[in-house]
Amino acid sequence: MLENKNNNKVAIITGASSGIGYATSLALSKTGIRVAVGARRIDRLQELEKQIVKSRDEETGGEEIFMQKKLDVTSKSDCDSFVDTVVKKWGKVDILINNAGLMPLSYFKNCKVKEWEQMIDVNIKGVLYCTAAVIPYMLDKKSGHIVNISSVAGRIVFAGGSIYCATKHAITAFSEGLRKELSPEYDIRVTCIEPGAVSTELLETITDESMAKFAQASKNMERLQSEDVSNAILYAVQAPSHVNVNEILIRPTAQER
Repeated sequence: MLENKNNNKVAIITGASSGIGYATSLALSKTGIRVAVGARRIDRLQELEKQIVKSRDEETGGEEIFMQKKLDVTSKSDCDSFVDTVVKKWGKVDILINNAGLMPLSYFKNCKVKEWEQMIDVNIKGVLYCTAAVIPYMLDKKSGHIVNISSVAGRIVFAGGSIYCATKHAITAFSEGLRKELSPEYDIRVTCIEPGAVSTELLETITDESMAKFAQASKNMERLQSEDVSNAILYAVQAPSHVNVNEILIRPTAQER
């Protein structure tokens, strides 16, 4: 087996049971990075584990740690336990991919308060909890890479997306603040990925019937595939250590805004 510079790297990916998280887990594993995957749907993680084993390249020697429990990023204790388990197995965390997210778009006037709270808990608190869990280990080694999945909605606000956009604007701002605090002094790189329309399950979380036209327009478009976004993530994390890819905005060619 040829030695691969990624063989000793350890990555944590949240929301790995589908979409961008699933594709990113596969992509990183194929390069030889050891990936720890977490999500709420254990059955999907089991399928992911099979895919990683099946696609593993003998020359890269990629490994995968499979968490035999549900990861709920809205629970700080879950996030702490997840990271602690990874560190006990491999001794460190080099990369964190904060991917878990929800997008139940709705018009504010319809007051879907429970959905607002879910988005705030997952899209913002989940990112903060997971980041807080890995930071002590990255500070100790004075190295690491945090990748936050924001959205084009973290730049552009649209009707029906006020709460979702607010959560993604928060992640975009958090990413830049984190970079200023950690990159120059501790060599911890921070990347904010901002996808446009992607062919994932996110649209299926919309319950507000008045958003049906918006959802259909998105489905009619040739959207990005999850692999398009995972390729962008791979580009950022494989850049030389002196290169900090701060932001990647990636849209379908057909998307206007």
